[in-house]
Amino acid sequence: METSDNNRQTAEVRLIRHVTWVGFWVNAVLMALKIFFGIYGHSDALVADGIHSLSDFATDLIVIFFVGMAYKSADSDHPYGHGKFETFSTLIIGVFLLMAALGIAYSGAMAIVDSFEGIECPRPGLSTLFIAVASIVSKELLFRYTIRKARTVNSSSLTANAWHHRSDSISSIATVAGISAAYFLGDRWHILDPVASVLISVFIAVSAIQICRPAIDELLDKSLSAEKVKRAEEIISHTDGVRAFHHLRTRRNGRLAIIDVHIKVQADISVQEGHTIATNVETALRQEFGKEVISNVHIEPYMPDQ
Repeated sequence: METSDNNRQTAEVRLIRHVTWVGFWVNAVLMALKIFFGIYGHSDALVADGIHSLSDFATDLIVIFFVGMAYKSADSDHPYGHGKFETFSTLIIGVFLLMAALGIAYSGAMAIVDSFEGIECPRPGLSTLFIAVASIVSKELLFRYTIRKARTVNSSSLTANAWHHRSDSISSIATVAGISAAYFLGDRWHILDPVASVLISVFIAVSAIQICRPAIDELLDKSLSAEKVKRAEEIISHTDGVRAFHHLRTRRNGRLAIIDVHIKVQADISVQEGHTIATNVETALRQEFGKEVISNVHIEPYMPDQ
């Protein structure tokens, strides 16, 4: 059984790394093309988009590094496993995104200020528009590929990386809009290119916050969602032999759920019978939350008068 679980975990790590390497090379190419053509074609929006791809490139490396640690088996120092390494990598991805957003916003704002002070924004080249369109298509395809694989193995870091790809695709739409307006509408509209880069930073910042919030919640041991807690309560209370329960506590550890509960059983039954009831509770929870759920069931005697 343990060998089977280890083989499955090894396969999941291999899948996550393969998917991330695919994204790594796509981001590497897009980063180089966007920054080069953004500078060459005088487009602040495309350079900003290239910096976003640079953050994608960096976070791919983070996922590749941390995922192997997250899937390590539990040991004496980490009895609940190493799942929070994945949560930590998810948080790093969000922080990288937020830093990229702040840098892009600052650069775009400075270009807008310069424009109002009489320093004309240059007209972006047509090549920048082609690169931005290619980025939308490639990153949307990469998002769909990554999110599908992330759901297969229930990986939070791979899911975060998928939404990172989607945020890049959305930001590239703003890039296309800004470049198109600056290129086709005449000199007075060139300012729309840096305006687009500021809008891109907003998209990135929102995405970063959405990625960081659940990771922070998990690192602070926030309980499972209200729906999942209610389902756990239903499972425990409907298990034969459970007269009552209390001290139900839940949290996540990477891809795993952890559930602690005190159940009350008839006071005059044997230890073996009590153990069987606790085992049945654990089995029912595994069926609902996955076979790797970590459940700790404490047995107490049921005293109607207490």
